[in-house]
Amino acid sequence: MGSNRLESIDVFRGLAILGMVLANFLGGVEWVPASLKHARDTGFTIIDLVAPMFIFAIALTYGRSFKTRMQRDGAGQTYQHFVTRFCAILGMGALFGAGQVLLGVDRMTINWGVLQAIGTAGLVTLCFIRTPSWVRLLVGALLLCAYQYLLDRFWLTTVLSSPHGGLLGAISWSGMLIMATVLADVFHHSANGPRRLIGVSALLVPLALLLSIWLPISKNRVSISYDLLSLGLSGLIFSACHILTGQFHLRARLLVLWGRNPLLLYLLHLLLLGFLVLPGIPALYAEAPLGLVIAEAAALLGILTWAAWRLDRRGVYFSV
Repeated sequence: MGSNRLESIDVFRGLAILGMVLANFLGGVEWVPASLKHARDTGFTIIDLVAPMFIFAIALTYGRSFKTRMQRDGAGQTYQHFVTRFCAILGMGALFGAGQVLLGVDRMTINWGVLQAIGTAGLVTLCFIRTPSWVRLLVGALLLCAYQYLLDRFWLTTVLSSPHGGLLGAISWSGMLIMATVLADVFHHSANGPRRLIGVSALLVPLALLLSIWLPISKNRVSISYDLLSLGLSGLIFSACHILTGQFHLRARLLVLWGRNPLLLYLLHLLLLGFLVLPGIPALYAEAPLGLVIAEAAALLGILTWAAWRLDRRGVYFSV
């Protein structure tokens, strides 16, 4: 858990995982408007922001957690811990993806989900987490630029054929996480860090919009304009959470509970969604009426909140 844990990070992480759960749930309901689902190719919806928010939440604690473990356990055990953690995330994503394919939930041969993208990005970032901020900024920028060049020249069809860009798209997710650790350094650097984070994040948004004139914003392509826009918006949303919890003493207890065990809640929600999807009854889920959808969403969120409360009571935490 850590004695210097910031409540604003838990609130932000809880908001991110809540958004991911709702995005996955609403994505399977046919009558839900496109504005509440992922953009099909180019374009940007609020749902396209939830995965980058989770990436940003990981970055906020990545460097400090690594440094703390280094001082306590040494380099060998620290690297082993992080490799094991991100390999486990990648492996769990692969198991769920394979299960969806085998059960006919997903018709793709390979289902590359958000957990695989996060696991791969975490491992790549581990190679650079001990380097200075300017080095990570350079590495992240080079990864994003190189990926964008290869995407436009050779990879577009392959990337669009897999969720989250597939293995090739993981290069862009890795660049996003590496650059997010730089923004985390800005935040943690000094007492003025939160203000500086707002300024840097605010600059990324117009930069992304400018780039989008030539390089369309697209989660499906994991384009550089999408990465920079997502980083900027995530930084601003986290800053709002920090201000509300710090200066205005907002106590978002439910989001804090969700934010303390995001990975376990994400895995649990995938299992719960299976009870709606696997029967293959359209009226139960895909074509369910408004009242039933609200009841199912309430039940889903209620079970997850109860699980988060029980885990917190028992002191069980597995974050990323």
